[in-house]
Amino acid sequence: MASDLARTPAVQESSDVCANNENESKRTGENEEQQTGETETLSKRQRKRLLKSQQWEEQRELRKQKQKERKQQRKLERQGQAEDRVEWTGKKRLRRSAEPSSLRLVVDCSFDDLMVLKDVKKLHKQIQRCYAENRRTLHPVQFYLTSHGGQLKQVMDEINKGWVNWKDVHFKPDAFHESMKKEDLVYLTSDSPNVLQELDEAKAYVIGGLVDHNHHKGITYNRAQELGIAHAQLPLGSFVKMNSRKVLAVNHVFEIILAFLEKRDWQEAFFTVLPQRKGAVPVGQEDKLGEEDSDEDSDTEQPISENQTDSKDQSESKQEEHKPVLNQSDSSERNAA
Repeated sequence: MASDLARTPAVQESSDVCANNENESKRTGENEEQQTGETETLSKRQRKRLLKSQQWEEQRELRKQKQKERKQQRKLERQGQAEDRVEWTGKKRLRRSAEPSSLRLVVDCSFDDLMVLKDVKKLHKQIQRCYAENRRTLHPVQFYLTSHGGQLKQVMDEINKGWVNWKDVHFKPDAFHESMKKEDLVYLTSDSPNVLQELDEAKAYVIGGLVDHNHHKGITYNRAQELGIAHAQLPLGSFVKMNSRKVLAVNHVFEIILAFLEKRDWQEAFFTVLPQRKGAVPVGQEDKLGEEDSDEDSDTEQPISENQTDSKDQSESKQEEHKPVLNQSDSSERNAA
């Protein structure tokens, strides 16, 4: 009798549990049916939103990974920028360590009306090189562009509007002899009988800004005589033998003088600057001279980065810049011989 009583509560309890489970299942089923019904009654827009919400949750880990990668990328970029700042600071310190020279180098741009547009663009490229070299040399000179106007200024305005922001360049619309003392002037021309041996840093050395392919021989020499100013040629013949004409471009004359200010050795200055196509060898080694090259210019010097015009002008500019058919001397081209 006692055992029957003991089993009765257990059976009752089991029945209650079963009943509860059945009720819970019914409620769950009802909820599912209710949710299914609700889903079926959702509008198309609501279903899209629900789908996006589910996708958002599913992609949570992927977003975390991408965020982590972006943070790493930004960190690397910051490190790169820091390195660039260090490099820039180094260049800036190098620039500050330069010792400017009081010597003045003047490009006489008064021959504008003697050049066709193609040659004016050549002169523009040569002036760009002069500017670039003067900015990075250890002994930058006082750089002047005189009689600045006409076609040259127009070309600079069209191709390189940034010239107005050039540093350490004096742009003068007037002629060089109008803004400088005549006793300070020395016109560099290969037609001069005088050979320059040393540079006087109190002087202003004038380079004829003319690209004319020898069409106006002796023009810079005659100009110096007419103005009654000193003239001289670089001592090229004393140190160098070439298998081509002794014609140097404006930028070559400019760079040779910069090199001499640094090295104080004419021969080293010449061979640092002269293009290989000139076939230059030291005096006394003439047997190493090859066949004479043509008068066509084909320098391999790299152009200064500038805004470009149309494709034809770009092609011409690259060829012209590399040509050292110089504007000194005879036609103001051979000025540095």
